[in-house]
Amino acid sequence: MAIDTHSYYRTYGPMVLRRCRRILGDEEKAVDAMQDTFVQLLRYKDSLEGEAPSSLLYRMATNVCLNKIRSSKRRPETPSDELVSRIAGLSETESRVGARELLTRLFAKHRESTRTIAVLHLLDGMTLEEVASEVGMSVSGVRKRLRPLRAQLQELEGV
Repeated sequence: MAIDTHSYYRTYGPMVLRRCRRILGDEEKAVDAMQDTFVQLLRYKDSLEGEAPSSLLYRMATNVCLNKIRSSKRRPETPSDELVSRIAGLSETESRVGARELLTRLFAKHRESTRTIAVLHLLDGMTLEEVASEVGMSVSGVRKRLRPLRAQLQELEGV
């Protein structure tokens, strides 16, 4: 089935935007990520299958957001962005800032697919079975990917 990007945007745009908001926590960045998701859909529409559009767009949005997070850590927009982020973080509770730093250190050592699995399971609350279905792996494969993350998290927390 051919992909009709215009109808996908009308139908699934709000879902993609919610997904981007959830991951990025910033309206402007979420809108940019949503647009980037649909740009990718346009770019690759001839090689994609339109059988499960919501799953496809959900996965694409997740990957776009994770890539944005990763690239913003590597290349701040301005040299003072890191300092601004730290100052802005001071108004949040200490545990939330600590959690962000912990997650940044934790995810820096793992493959993108492992990060996606962790976000789907731990942030979105999907079951192992749902995650396995979404990423095209077995449940035991998902467990195997999450196990080192949990061990590393305990080590980073000092448990």
